[in-house]
Amino acid sequence: MSTDEQLKEIVRKKYSEIALQDKETNMSSCCGAGGCSTDVYNIMSEDYTTLSGYNADADLGLGCGLPTQFAQIKKGDVVVDLGSGAGNDCFIARHETGETGKVIGIDFTTAMVDKARANAEVRGFNNVEFRQGDIEAMPITSNVADVIVSNCVLNLVPNKDGVFKEIYRVLKPGGHFSISDVVLVGALPEGLRKDAEMYAGCVSGAIQKEVYMELIHANGFEAVVIQKEKAIVIPDDILINYLTPAQINDLKTGNTGIFSVTVFAKKPMTENKCVPGGGCC
Repeated sequence: MSTDEQLKEIVRKKYSEIALQDKETNMSSCCGAGGCSTDVYNIMSEDYTTLSGYNADADLGLGCGLPTQFAQIKKGDVVVDLGSGAGNDCFIARHETGETGKVIGIDFTTAMVDKARANAEVRGFNNVEFRQGDIEAMPITSNVADVIVSNCVLNLVPNKDGVFKEIYRVLKPGGHFSISDVVLVGALPEGLRKDAEMYAGCVSGAIQKEVYMELIHANGFEAVVIQKEKAIVIPDDILINYLTPAQINDLKTGNTGIFSVTVFAKKPMTENKCVPGGGCC
């Protein structure tokens, strides 16, 4: 099994467990991945409760932003949510797109898909669909989505470039995405970067902010803008599991930072990407 496949299996196993945890446990850890803090507060996610379409049963407290708030969803849109979990962002997107629209959630984990389908069924949401699949190879045909959203998911995927290529493929010409994710500024300490549980907990799977933004530009998107950015602070009683006291001090006083960003970008109305073999590069 390749390293990428091993990391995917770590994520699949961890998020199967998370599907059965309560929201309070998830919110007091790093994206639900354990190492719970006695300093119980929301490390990553933001308050969804004021958004129309919010359903408490579908909120596992796993996000790192509010991408649906920034996604400019219109009535009748087809919306795809990458890493849909228990369905929280999908149900908010459904409120925005209305009865004439459609929302498709994709998740890697059987337990999450089952939970989301049950949440949709009990509410009679017939225009919300959940599919199990890998967002590096989405089970969706090309050029179908008006909007793609995702919340604290791409940082879990080893091949982020592959995901952005898939987002480009699935969006309609002129469609757009709004994605909240975790990025880094500066080098992450080795203890955090290598630990498998912290990988499943969003932090050590994150890449440098400048690299993340370059991947978006390199895959042909336009009108790229950071809609929101905030620093993420991990409590000492979580960090101590991965770093020495001296390393924790260096993390706090150095130039390294962990950030949540919400990024917007559009697929051009006409193809402008240079494809290998196409004579333009």
